[in-house]
Order: sequence, then structure tokens, then C-alpha cells
Amino acid sequence: MNSHPIDIKINPKHTNRRIWLSSASKYLFSLSTVFALVVLGVLIYRIVSDSIGWLNFDFLTNNLSIFPEKAGIKGAIIGSVGLMLVVIPVTLILGVSTAIYLEEYAKKGKLQRFIQINISNLASVPSVIFGLLGLAVFGRALNLGSSILAGGLTLSLLVLPIVVVSSQEALKAVPGFLREASYGMGAGKWTTIRKVVLPVALPGILTGSILAMSRAIGETAPLVVLGIPTLILKIPSSPMDDFTALPIQIYYWTLDTVLTAEYANLAAATIIVLLGVLFILNSVAIVIRNKFQRSF
Repeated sequence: MNSHPIDIKINPKHTNRRIWLSSASKYLFSLSTVFALVVLGVLIYRIVSDSIGWLNFDFLTNNLSIFPEKAGIKGAIIGSVGLMLVVIPVTLILGVSTAIYLEEYAKKGKLQRFIQINISNLASVPSVIFGLLGLAVFGRALNLGSSILAGGLTLSLLVLPIVVVSSQEALKAVPGFLREASYGMGAGKWTTIRKVVLPVALPGILTGSILAMSRAIGETAPLVVLGIPTLILKIPSSPMDDFTALPIQIYYWTLDTVLTAEYANLAAATIIVLLGVLFILNSVAIVIRNKFQRSF
């Protein structure tokens, strides 16, 4: 067998151009990252500096007031907690159940792909659209008004596609040999899902769900569309009561800074509280992912 050497021609200009382009892209992306961090640092510095002297125990435990020096966010905190008490069970039950059906029971075909595509598209729909849907269905059709239940169901619709997609990915990551081993031991499909698949996929499901809850607790647009009031002196005591929430309070206090400058300090202090809640939720998601993640 005759072997012929391969003649490889290298164009120095083309090579140098690719090297230059690679270096330029590296510096451009690094500069973009630095710029984003600088902007973030400036924002955090402004928020922290504006909240000094306003964020204290009285601020957390006082009710809302028209006087800035007496105003607190007790009602907004209770309203946000009430929202999450509706959002968490509704979203987890519907989201995880939908993911299990699509991954474990639904036949692969056009209908399954159609449902999957629509769920993925819903995850990118602007939040104000879900607010309009919540206003039409929960606020008016079901006559729930601007109650905690209406707000919680609206936010559940908002984050439900995220939970479904993240739960599906967690279920897909379960190795097939675990299912086969379970079937080989005589277990049925539901027993395999409940005893084998879900325990392995649970860390991924919880991580995606907690991140989705983080988005829900910081959303403002759907609640504004629902007509959630900004000043409620009465603390909500049931799911059917009107309420306000931390993002809503930040939004309206920011608007009111035109009339009263002290509202900017109240908004900054509330932002610090909300950032603290989001930081805790995201930290919990990271801990769950790192502690319970398994490799097969």
C-alpha cells in the first residue's frame, strides 16, 4: 500500500486573524463582566447607604403609615408570606405532577411535543401577561378580587412552567438502569417512580422549585395588574383578605419619592429585606444541589 503525504497549507494571515479575534473577544467579554459588576456595586452601595438609619426592628414590626418616620413593612412581610403559602403547594403539586406525566406516562408523539413546546414557550412569556390572565380569571371570573388567594394563584401560573421544565430535566437525569433494576425486582411503574425515580430526582426538583419561588416572591408586574393596594393598615388574616407585598411596597414608595424624599429611604430598606430573602432562598438551593447531588 502506497502512502502519500498530506500536504497541509497554513495561511498565516487567516491564523493571525483568528488569534486576534479570539483575544479581542476575551477582552470584550471581560470588560462587559467588569462593567456589570461595577454597576451592581454602585447600586448596592446606594441602596445600603440610603437604608442606614431606617432599617431597624421597628421598621420590620410597624404597620404601614402615611408618615415615613412611622412606616413599617409588617403587613407587607405577612402578605408576602401569605402569597408563598399559596404559591408553594399549588406550584409543586401541579408542576411535579405534570413533569411526571410528560416524562413517565405520556406517549412520545405529536401531542407530547406540542405540550412540551407550549410549556417551554410559557416560561418566556412576560410576567405582565400572567397578571392580565390572573385579573380576568381569578380577580373577575372567580370574584376573588385582589385577595391573597388571587395573587398566589396568579404567581403560581407565572412560575409553573419553570417548575415543570426543571422537574423534567431532573427526571431525565435519572439513569435508566435504576428503572430497569426496579422493574427487574418486580416493582410496578408507579412504585418505581415513587421509590426510585423521585428520590434520585428530588434534589434537582427542589433546586429548580426554590429558584422559581425566588422569582415569584420578587415579582411586581402581575400584582400591579391585579390592583394590589399599596396602603393597607389592616393586617391580612385569611387568604380572602386584601394585602400588600414587599415588591409592591418598593414600587409605590419609589414612585412617591417625587412627593416625599424620605420614601426613597423606606424603599431602600425594603429592598435590603427582599434581597436578604432572595439570598437565603438561593443559598438553600445551592446547598441542596451540592449536598444531595449524586453521580452514577
